[in-house]
Amino acid sequence: MPNPDVSKSGFYHHTQRGPWSALLYALAAVFLAAGWFMPGVPLKIIVLGCGLAELVLARAFGQLTVADEGDQLALRFGPLPLFQRRIRYDEIRVVERGRTALLDGWGIHWNPWSGWVWNIWGRDCIVLRLERGIVRIGTDDREGLAQLLKMRVAQQIRPEESCGR
Repeated sequence: MPNPDVSKSGFYHHTQRGPWSALLYALAAVFLAAGWFMPGVPLKIIVLGCGLAELVLARAFGQLTVADEGDQLALRFGPLPLFQRRIRYDEIRVVERGRTALLDGWGIHWNPWSGWVWNIWGRDCIVLRLERGIVRIGTDDREGLAQLLKMRVAQQIRPEESCGR
């Protein structure tokens, strides 16, 4: 059955939510409450600042949206879009279905053995081998994303490959 997120034109837009933002909101509430009642101005400011930072992080890491933008794939954590990346389809050499290791975790980070990881929740991912490096995109729609990426990569015309070199 075709994925509803991928139309015949190749349009794809999928948002996955993760539970980590609830933990960050709770942590922010603890910091803000502790800071409010804390004696001593310098320490109070530090703890309240930590609480505000947690609120921003909770808002920034509530979901991961993966979207087709014609000639590139957009990755955005949000709903506060502080962290985003675009990958041009002509930079992608190989698309594979994969799984992240438990040590890969969640969020955005670089691992010397498996490249960049963009993941909000779960272990299913798509592995993109680029001209320079590897990107692992965590998703709960691995088949739909793989379908889109393979179609988009196949549409790219690479002169060096079409000449039989």
